[in-house]
Amino acid sequence: MADTVATGQPAPEALARPGKLDELMLSMDVVDTLRHQESLVTRELDDDRREQELLDRLRSMYKSQGIDVPERILIEGVRGMKESRFVYTPPPPSMGVKLAKIWVNRGRIGSVAGVLIGLMAAAWLGYSLLVERPARLAQERTRVELTQTIPASLDQVRADVLADAKADEVNQKAEQLYADAQSALKAGDAAAAKARLSALEALRADVRSTYQLLVVSRPGERSGVFRVPDRNPGAQNYYLIVEPVAPDGKVLSIPVTSEEDSKSAVTNKWGVRVSKQVYDAVGRDKQDDGIIQNRRIGEKKRGDLAVQWTVPMPAGTGGAILNW
Repeated sequence: MADTVATGQPAPEALARPGKLDELMLSMDVVDTLRHQESLVTRELDDDRREQELLDRLRSMYKSQGIDVPERILIEGVRGMKESRFVYTPPPPSMGVKLAKIWVNRGRIGSVAGVLIGLMAAAWLGYSLLVERPARLAQERTRVELTQTIPASLDQVRADVLADAKADEVNQKAEQLYADAQSALKAGDAAAAKARLSALEALRADVRSTYQLLVVSRPGERSGVFRVPDRNPGAQNYYLIVEPVAPDGKVLSIPVTSEEDSKSAVTNKWGVRVSKQVYDAVGRDKQDDGIIQNRRIGEKKRGDLAVQWTVPMPAGTGGAILNW
């Protein structure tokens, strides 16, 4: 071995190594002691004349622990503290320092950047799904309605009305609604075009409807009422309560406008203004046995809009009321 001689005893170099290691360990311990006694050391080193007193105190401290520290090691430790060898002084600000800090903190910076990127991606996705996509779909629906759905429906309903209508007034009304709808389509106003289409569909339903106007004759229900007009307290208006009955016996609901306040409603029962003679005749019919024998006062035929009255309807009659 390189560390032995022929006699088998350790070489002088090997005997010297433990001593060097011990001195190194002692030096480290002195430094550590000085670091933990920083306030004491600072106070003692404020006065150079008391340096020897500090050396004596350190020497006694180690001696009390049974540790023999060479004088030169104690002196080196104290001098090192005076020269701030053990004090960390940060480097002055520079681009190199900034780059070094960024590199050291690259993991945390990367995590924050990843979170920010994820939040931005989520915000973009949410905006795309909740704002942009619904807007695109709405625009596409409007385009299809203006160019396909509404025009096709208008053509079909108009053709149906013209095929069933028997009066010129019906044809004129249908053509006017159709023209208004076409103007709305050209202007890109889907809401207005739909409104005209709905009116045209209502006209078709009215033209196709067939029913008889029968006076209501059921126990517990009134068959007629009279009103005293606000504008003419000395007069009386007479109304028969009627309902539209289809050929199959079904009572229909149709739009009716009141002559009292011009309000409209879809109803299956309303009052028709008649003359006093007609009103009294129906009253006498009901008084006989509680049943109105001749309930029919008018008929609405397919292709017409107006009801054809089967009782005398002089001027000023034919209006309606919705409440009584």
